[in-house]
Amino acid sequence: MKSTLRILLVLLGLAVVNQAQVTPITRFQHIIVVVQENRTPDNLFYALCAGNPCSTTIVDSTHYNIQTGQWKDGSSSTGLYPPVAALINNGYDLNHSHTGWLEECDPPHAGLTFSCNPPTNLPPPSCMMDGASCTSLNHGTYIFVDNSTGTITPYLILATSYGWANYMFQTNQGPSFPAHQFLFGGTSALSATGDAGGTFVSENFVVGTSNPPVTWAGCYAQDGEKTSLVGSNSKETTYTIDHATGTIVCIPPQAQGGRSTMADLLDGAGLSWTYYSSAGGGTDMGGSIWTAPNALSAICVPNSTFDTCTGTEWKNHVVINPSQVLTDMGANNGKCNLSNVSWVIPTSANSDHPGGSTGGPDWVANIINTLGQSACKNADGTTYWDSTAVVVTWDDFGGFYDHEQPTIEMSPEGGYQLGFRVPMIFVSAYTQKKYINNSRHDFGSVLRFIEHNFAITEGALGFADSRATTDLTEFYNLKNTPRTFVPIPTTTGALDYINDKTPNGVVDDD
Repeated sequence: MKSTLRILLVLLGLAVVNQAQVTPITRFQHIIVVVQENRTPDNLFYALCAGNPCSTTIVDSTHYNIQTGQWKDGSSSTGLYPPVAALINNGYDLNHSHTGWLEECDPPHAGLTFSCNPPTNLPPPSCMMDGASCTSLNHGTYIFVDNSTGTITPYLILATSYGWANYMFQTNQGPSFPAHQFLFGGTSALSATGDAGGTFVSENFVVGTSNPPVTWAGCYAQDGEKTSLVGSNSKETTYTIDHATGTIVCIPPQAQGGRSTMADLLDGAGLSWTYYSSAGGGTDMGGSIWTAPNALSAICVPNSTFDTCTGTEWKNHVVINPSQVLTDMGANNGKCNLSNVSWVIPTSANSDHPGGSTGGPDWVANIINTLGQSACKNADGTTYWDSTAVVVTWDDFGGFYDHEQPTIEMSPEGGYQLGFRVPMIFVSAYTQKKYINNSRHDFGSVLRFIEHNFAITEGALGFADSRATTDLTEFYNLKNTPRTFVPIPTTTGALDYINDKTPNGVVDDD
């Protein structure tokens, strides 16, 4: 009798444990935003169509929206150009400035002059979407990444194992510095007033007059460095850094005439955040155009020579070492120290930048593998895998072709929003395998997802998060039983990144 009772108690205990294991969570405890470099879906995920249905006309849950032929071109006699295979490190560094965006878009905005045939049959705001119609057909715009050697297979596995966005657009119409500002704070404007009026910092920084000359970003930008401001008419004006006159990109808090970021919302809600980034300029190597917090004076608190951030927020939340995210998830006996929200920027070698980077697919897969295999648990007993969502996206189009027309905002913001499509993959234990989403998203959707998840009012910043219409909640169902993690095959492991002593160079050089 005692034996039978003991067995019943054991079975009951197991039942309780199993029930605890499948009890739905009410929110993600961690969100990781992984930001890669300079790609469009047509360019980087062309090989996705080799074993999966793709269509540019059928919009459903089974077709990936990748165009594999008949790419539009305004310069050829037929108006079409066949895509050409190239390695992921194809050697091109295409024009992906705001001017480059305008050339590929060919928008019929009033007052703009193009070096090729401007469209006459589309009302503004819109794009002709005819590729690099103002440049040579031999230009690298028309290439797609060849996967005959399996280089991007980890990306293809992630896209088909979790959630894929058919319509994810960068918010800004241009390059990396403003893109990362939008991903971190919903705008690249210098103030809330500037955002409301449609005036944004629109370009990366150009070398200044210092000796020796440097190109540093945000609060690190030195006298003589140049960027641009764009207005609601899409026209740019040169903005030259001059500390004596206060002409800087070191943005004060909104209460002091500047603007806020997601970090302010997270701090206010008592939530932790970490920005893992690659090295840039300055004595502490924080001056990269991809280290978004360096443009916020309250986070950076620059020293008198504007080459070091000294702020407590900076020291506590900004890590100039991307691989630390792996140890913060427990890799190599690291601490279980994953923040509520993390932004992860790669090193140059792992960035997908087309000039020479090849390590991106393995790098991203190792972040997912480390998460999925982590022994770390939260205070409530849930694992990191069962409690984390990862949003993988790319910061801008990189000058590559994409066939999908963006939804351009009406004035005043329409002069710089939205930009071209970029890839996006949503990874979580609650995301259906091979889920294809057909809602239209942008970087503001990522911010709305963070806000929604942590019970912060969606659109609280009042910038792109307010203008976005989606919050990525379609990509998961927390009522589902969490999926068992299956590792992504890679040729590298977490230790390869943790032990990599290669100088942590800047992600890009433009």
